[in-house]
Amino acid sequence: MQPSMDAWEGALSEIMKRESPRVRAAAKPAERGRVVLPPYATGMRIGLFGGTFDPPHAAHRAACLLALRRLGLDRVWWLVTPGNPLKNTRGLAPLAERVAAAQELAHHPLIDVSDVEAAIGTSYTYETVSYLVRRCRGVHFVWIMGADNLRSFHRWQRWRGIAELVPIAVVDRLGPSLYSTVSVAAQALSQFRVPETSATKLAELKPPAWVFLHGLKSPLSSTALRAARSTQRR
Repeated sequence: MQPSMDAWEGALSEIMKRESPRVRAAAKPAERGRVVLPPYATGMRIGLFGGTFDPPHAAHRAACLLALRRLGLDRVWWLVTPGNPLKNTRGLAPLAERVAAAQELAHHPLIDVSDVEAAIGTSYTYETVSYLVRRCRGVHFVWIMGADNLRSFHRWQRWRGIAELVPIAVVDRLGPSLYSTVSVAAQALSQFRVPETSATKLAELKPPAWVFLHGLKSPLSSTALRAARSTQRR
């Protein structure tokens, strides 16, 4: 029997309590004019989970808790983007509101919410990940995304470049999982797929490398929730 979500969170909280002083020191505010990032230190395994988070929902949190446990991550950073180049951003809530909502929902010692994309002026994932890899040398980053994003991953700017920068973890979703593994990107990267039983090794593998994590299958969608919110306002 798999442990409950409460048990996972309890175990992760204990890890946070034992966090080294070196990591805590990294959380201090940066000098004026510099981009402030969440806590990190050389050797850490950090998941990157990007999106508009308009609105953030329980599946975002559940996916990251699943990734924390299955990939053996130290932290997950939620990267709240100013806007998704592949989606209609008309009616998107202000960035500050989305960051605040994400922080309220995440409410976990190992999940950090960041607006670094706005701070560094990037609008594409490749640019953001490139910056973080250069800035945080020695950190083992993993890009986390839902199975729905794997389906359209080949439409992302420099998607092959993203796969060459960091390992990727794809989290199961109800519906998209049925066809995401036969998508253009999944097929192109098929030789680099890691068995799910080896997921804990992913963060330290040389990219390209990716794994499909089963077990979540949440039907929640920010796009659908945003559409419902818009309808209610009419």
